[in-house]
Amino acid sequence: MVTLPAAGAYHSRPVSANQVLALAQSECKLAALPRRLVRHLAGAPSYCAAVSLKVRPAGADRWDDVAAVLGRRGDPSRCWCQYFRLRGKQWSEADPDSRRAALRSQVVDAEIPPGVLAEDEDGTPVGWCALAPRASYPRVVASPNWRHDGHDPGAWAVTCFVVPVGHRRQGVAGELLLGAVEFARSQGARTLEGCAVDLAEAGRVPSADLYRGPLSVFLAAGFEEISRTSPTWVLVRRSL
Repeated sequence: MVTLPAAGAYHSRPVSANQVLALAQSECKLAALPRRLVRHLAGAPSYCAAVSLKVRPAGADRWDDVAAVLGRRGDPSRCWCQYFRLRGKQWSEADPDSRRAALRSQVVDAEIPPGVLAEDEDGTPVGWCALAPRASYPRVVASPNWRHDGHDPGAWAVTCFVVPVGHRRQGVAGELLLGAVEFARSQGARTLEGCAVDLAEAGRVPSADLYRGPLSVFLAAGFEEISRTSPTWVLVRRSL
């Protein structure tokens, strides 16, 4: 189990479910894994060994680290994790600078941090995961991809992973998700949801389209599939 030390960091477990995903496929003992994981692992990309990470809430003192992870190039530097928080003209009329300012305010000024950060043994930020109560994401609330029977109105949602080039295929996303689970639980959430990408069914998917996370990573962290509108939109849930 991921522990919550006094300093507020969620330490990576010595051997986590995600570190199974972090091995080369030839090293994975699929027979020892739950049957529901085998099909997805067989179609998932291989990974090298996971590094030792700490996952911390992205509070007011972590803005520089959040900005460093999201970077200056690619989709994260244009979206700034505002896609699910804005709809219609609010989204289309917002430029990258205003989206950046919005995320900065959410990190620096909000009572509850809008996500968690992973850092390596040297304290270098190596990954970001956005999560919040579902009600914080108007696009999630309105989307048929996130809709299902038996919805918990107090559920939280994981909406985005960002792992910079140079830190991928090292198990970072899985450890971010485990930290997100612990953070949501610490905030009183009873349910955490995500909308994952099933690589085993979808086939080759551009890395930019994996921002919501691979299904195999969610399943390894204890989530269950609830519904799907396509292989790239698989709703998953974990009770906390």
